[in-house]
Amino acid sequence: MAIAFITGATAGFGKATAIKFAQFGWDVIITGRRQSRLDQLEQEIIETYETKVFTLSFDVRNNDEVVAAIQSLPHEWKKIDVLVNNAGLASGLAAIQDGDLSDWETMIDTNVKGLLYVTKAILPFMTERKSGHIINIGSIAGKEAYAKGNVYCATKHAVDALSKSMRIDLLPFGIKVTAINPGAAETEFSIVRFKGDTDKAAQVYKGYEPLKPEDIAEVIYFAASRPAHVVLNDIIITPLAQANTSNFLKSTN
Repeated sequence: MAIAFITGATAGFGKATAIKFAQFGWDVIITGRRQSRLDQLEQEIIETYETKVFTLSFDVRNNDEVVAAIQSLPHEWKKIDVLVNNAGLASGLAAIQDGDLSDWETMIDTNVKGLLYVTKAILPFMTERKSGHIINIGSIAGKEAYAKGNVYCATKHAVDALSKSMRIDLLPFGIKVTAINPGAAETEFSIVRFKGDTDKAAQVYKGYEPLKPEDIAEVIYFAASRPAHVVLNDIIITPLAQANTSNFLKSTN
């Protein structure tokens, strides 16, 4: 069986990605902090697709939790073919001089350290077999900065650099590394950034059609399903209305 391990699978890109892999017959390990959502997704996948699901509830920011959860996997579930490092967030939107320290730490701990913790815990399974594929979900914000994005942009630039470094370090083991960098996509992202203010979050996507979680899931699966000798190293995907981090074509209707 082919196995995909997906972090942040309780919503957004992660949930859509788990469903996409299951649709093509993969078994999936879904992880996140909200066990009830993991249970709901597990039930949905099992009822719809003839695949197996294993759930792990842990916080990627806590290395002890990460290691304990991954080591608890039954032997047959440790043969992970694809790791999708999707867990990530933006917290707050403020100029650097007005930034909230707790927001900064949350983003750094989740987007950078969390990705590293999970990758380090899973890599021994891949290096031993000399095969595997790591897909890191970055952001267009990891390619260029934007106003008030400072620390979030910095964390996604770190994901970009880590992806490049992983590709070098893991080359002798035949492990693929792909970075996928979405632009504006309507998920819980802005709701989290604005601390649950749904009206403020909705304004981010007003006047144009943003990406959907399914759009990103399709790209992730496409990258994962290329022939053994093919690697898609670095992908930027935006909605048609977005040229870069700051330039959008929005209707006034």
